[in-house]
This record gives sequence, structure tokens and C-alpha cells, in this order.
Amino acid sequence: MKTILLAIAFLLTLGSNSSRALPPPEDIPEEILRTEIILSGRSPIDGIALSPAEYAELQARLQERGFEPDLNPDVKQIIFLLQVRKMIKTFTGITINP
Repeated sequence: MKTILLAIAFLLTLGSNSSRALPPPEDIPEEILRTEIILSGRSPIDGIALSPAEYAELQARLQERGFEPDLNPDVKQIIFLLQVRKMIKTFTGITINP
């Protein structure tokens, strides 16, 4: 008899806690937010608000540039060595300390 009452009490407390985990009713579900069309954009350069046409024009101009900035050869070497280190760690699992 005690075990039955204990099980019922446990189930009642479990049910009341799960209702607290639900979001508030006024919260918009993420699935709906993902389908909304955003009509304004921000410039990735300076963060000012842009209309859709201005944003598309800016994106086209940024893609046309297409050149990589010049880096110091020492920086390029460090980036290459970090990529090699990451590849070795991925395949072997060995951590390489500098």
C-alpha cells in the first residue's frame, strides 16, 4: 500500500514539474520564425540598415571582389601549421602541445 501511494505521489510531482518546462503561450515557435521573410538587412561592413535591393547590390559587389587580402608570410605559415596540427589531431587523436 505504501509503495502504491509513493508511486502516485511521485507521478503527481513529475507531472506538475513538466508543465513548467513549456514556453509561455505568447512565445512564437521557432518553426514559424524560420519561415518568416526578412525584408530588411544590415550591411556586413558597417551595420547600417539596408533595403532588400541595396542589400542584394552590396552582396553582389562583395562577391565580385573575390580577392584574398595579402597576409604576412609568417601569418600564412602559422595558419598552415595550425591546419596540419588539426588534421593530425583528427586522425590520430594525439594532442600536440606547442
